[in-house]
Amino acid sequence: MYKHHLSGDLEGEHHPDRIRSRLESEQQHSYLGDAVLGGIDGCVTTFAVVAGAVGAGFPSTVAIVLGTANLLADGFSMAASNYQASRTEQERLIRARRHEERHIDQIPEGEREEVRQIYRRKGFSGEGLEHIVETITADRKLWVDTMITEELGLPLEPAAPLRAGLATFVAFLVVGLVPLLPFLVSGLASGHIFTASCVMTALAFFAVGSAKGHWLGTSRLRGGLETLAVGAVAAGLAYGVGAWLRAMFGVS
Repeated sequence: MYKHHLSGDLEGEHHPDRIRSRLESEQQHSYLGDAVLGGIDGCVTTFAVVAGAVGAGFPSTVAIVLGTANLLADGFSMAASNYQASRTEQERLIRARRHEERHIDQIPEGEREEVRQIYRRKGFSGEGLEHIVETITADRKLWVDTMITEELGLPLEPAAPLRAGLATFVAFLVVGLVPLLPFLVSGLASGHIFTASCVMTALAFFAVGSAKGHWLGTSRLRGGLETLAVGAVAAGLAYGVGAWLRAMFGVS
């Protein structure tokens, strides 16, 4: 029964319409990766600040101030960096397209030979190879796209810089806010605030790691545990440094 169900799923996934839809979607940039990385970094850095403040014996207000400042400043910095990286990739694609178009205009036979060599290395030969070359070079856009992807290895649809930066920033703020939430809740016993922060942050780490596993097509459990481990190490280091400095300088 299970094998029959699995076979049915595979057949459905390989229906011409499903294949066409999947190939078209894979050409578009997914901003889930930007959000996942932003969320992980936001949670790690904010909780590290909180853990360091608690380890140093600072009052909750200090943890809130430092955590909030880090959340906004580091979130903006990471989003700006991702924006610049995406913009650079976009500009690189524009330059590559102009470069290939100029070569096609100036040395078309050389560019045809490049297409021929590319597909010969893929195993094509004879009339089949020549048919591929003629088909590709008959369409200028297809010709340029082929050179960009096959020769230069660039994506045809890079990330939109503003969307990439925004996805990073929003995820950084949303997930990075989790460690601070218990400090912002009035009426929570002071002795339980950091414990609540640890529990909520651990759940956030695992959830974001699971999303990363799903995005990468790997085990969600493994992704969640790996991210949780990274966050625990970062928080442990921050807490330990705070406690060590507190003892060194005799802060009460």
